[in-house]
Amino acid sequence: MRSTRIAVALILGLTLILAGAQAAAAKERLIIYTSMKESLIGGIVEGFNKLHPDVAVDYQSAGAGKLMAKIAAERESGKVLADIIWTSEVPDFYSMKQEGILEKYETPLIKEILNPFDDYDGHFTAARLGTLGIAINTDLIKTPPAQWSDLFKPEYKGAFGIADPALSGTSYMSVALLEKQFGWEFFDKLRANEARIGKGSGQVVDDTASGELAASLAVDYITNDKIARGAHIALYYPPELLMAPSPIAIFKGSPNIEAAKKFVDYLLSEEAQTLIAGEGTLSVRTDVKNPPQFMLPDASDILNRAIKIDYIQMMASKEALIKKFTDTLQGRK
Repeated sequence: MRSTRIAVALILGLTLILAGAQAAAAKERLIIYTSMKESLIGGIVEGFNKLHPDVAVDYQSAGAGKLMAKIAAERESGKVLADIIWTSEVPDFYSMKQEGILEKYETPLIKEILNPFDDYDGHFTAARLGTLGIAINTDLIKTPPAQWSDLFKPEYKGAFGIADPALSGTSYMSVALLEKQFGWEFFDKLRANEARIGKGSGQVVDDTASGELAASLAVDYITNDKIARGAHIALYYPPELLMAPSPIAIFKGSPNIEAAKKFVDYLLSEEAQTLIAGEGTLSVRTDVKNPPQFMLPDASDILNRAIKIDYIQMMASKEALIKKFTDTLQGRK
């Protein structure tokens, strides 16, 4: 009798274990690779999980270059481990689309957002409209810059920095946009005024805050974070706007395709976009208002002000443009 009870207990225990394993297996798992900072992606994942508690979300936050190298290594091994990628390096998305590794998903929310891509077809969707302007040290520069040509003035001589476009994809995009709008003469004049090449996008803002630089070409959310922490800097936008969209895409072959679509839709929702605006960068929704302390451009006007560029051409000319920029600013031209 005792042996029978033990056998029944074992069977019941095994049944519970199997049921638990099945329940765990039934919960979808979503893996996201992103270059967004921890405070932003963490809050968005938390909000998504409240709506979709049945989806377990893991994410890796790193620079876009590191993530693309990781994806390349995973492809060599036979499978990309992530379901979703969200970075600010637009050319990478065109490359991945050409290589056929992105899933086509035309979100129903596309009609509700500002879409910067004239050739949008669902392979990737803008989830943030990053901007760059001129950050100044307010202790050193008393008259705010109104035009890009103000950078040629004496107060910026030897004291204006641009992040190295070989290290920063956002900086490369900015160099390409400025060259498209003003021609290479713009960089020749910067060189004549002894402009400097910095390291990463964060470093040039740090150097501006410390007074090592009087001004820099600066990313919105990086600068606004420093301002919120008390740095004596301010960010100004000339009329010709530098705008760097941050696309999100789903990898083809994702085993969690439905969960991935839900995440894309949530990211474009008013709730998630309000979190994005709260980080000091532009939402893709016009019904999400920018916190006034950030003094960001008006979202409804951004697509009109933004310098337009052919992203595929920009991708093809990257190496040559970076070399020309480096040679020019280092006086090797």
